[in-house]
Amino acid sequence: MPIKAKVENMVSAIAVDQNIDLKKFASSVKGLEYNPNRFPGVVYRIRDPKLAMLIFGSGKVICTGARSKADINTAVKRLIEKLKEGKIYIKKKPRVEIQNIVASANMGFRVNLDILAMEAMNTEYEPEQFPGLVFRLAKPKTVMLVFRSGKMIITGAKTSDDANTAAGETKKIIEKIGAII
Repeated sequence: MPIKAKVENMVSAIAVDQNIDLKKFASSVKGLEYNPNRFPGVVYRIRDPKLAMLIFGSGKVICTGARSKADINTAVKRLIEKLKEGKIYIKKKPRVEIQNIVASANMGFRVNLDILAMEAMNTEYEPEQFPGLVFRLAKPKTVMLVFRSGKMIITGAKTSDDANTAAGETKKIIEKIGAII
């Protein structure tokens, strides 16, 4: 049975290709957090969808909290509106690149992590340090945290298809090894 990964967080880099005077921007627009002694960027939080953007003077923006490309598109629109509010007009469409997707999945069975650690390649398991097993896949290049309960966290994916593929490959390897409880 195929396994479906649920996207929990998409981190994307947005480039507006021009410098932003953060002090001027933060002082002229409501709803922004700016404390250069604690963090070198402006924090802009959106309630719906619930996400945050870290805006830097270089014109680079990190968006976190999105769960879909539609959320990221909404974030870009809101960012452009917020910049206009601060009298910052960007000349061309911002470039957006998904940096990392964090997803979760449930294999539907319990996993013997001791057997998995001994039999599978590219694993790290130190139960005294952390209750999950770290499992690395080369293709798609992802890292899974596999738990005894059969749940896993997938990190490093660039697309939701990659997250689904990684979850499916991990499940297949566990079944093939026979690390099912």
